[in-house]
Amino acid sequence: MDLTGLEGSGADWLDRFKPFIEDGKTIVVSPHKVFGPQTNDLVLQHRQRGVHRVILGGMLANMCVESHLRELLEQGFQVAVIKDATAGPRHPIWGDGYQAALVNYNFLAHAVWTTTEIVERMR
Repeated sequence: MDLTGLEGSGADWLDRFKPFIEDGKTIVVSPHKVFGPQTNDLVLQHRQRGVHRVILGGMLANMCVESHLRELLEQGFQVAVIKDATAGPRHPIWGDGYQAALVNYNFLAHAVWTTTEIVERMR
C-alpha cells in the first residue's frame, strides 16, 4: 500500500493510533464495496504474511462482520469473533441484528469470545 500524500491530508490516521497501525504487523486494506472482503485484498495480504487465524470485531455484526466471517471461513482461515467488540442494529419491527448475528457466529466461527478471553489467550 502506498501512503504517499496521506500524512496531513485529513485522511491520515489519528496520532494516538499510529503506533498500532504503523507497527509493520497491522494489515490495512482498501474499503470493501460489498459487506465482505471479496472486493479488496484482505485475503491476499493475509496469505502473503502467512496468517491462518483471524480475530474479528466490528460495527455491523449481522452484515459486515458476518460477511467477513463467512468469506474468511470459505477461504480456509480459522476465525474467532469477539462478541463484545462487535455491535449491531436493533429495529423495532425486524428485531435485534446483534443477537441474530451471535446465533450465527456460534454456528460458524471457530470461537466466539469476549475481549478479556482473547487477551488471555494471546498472552
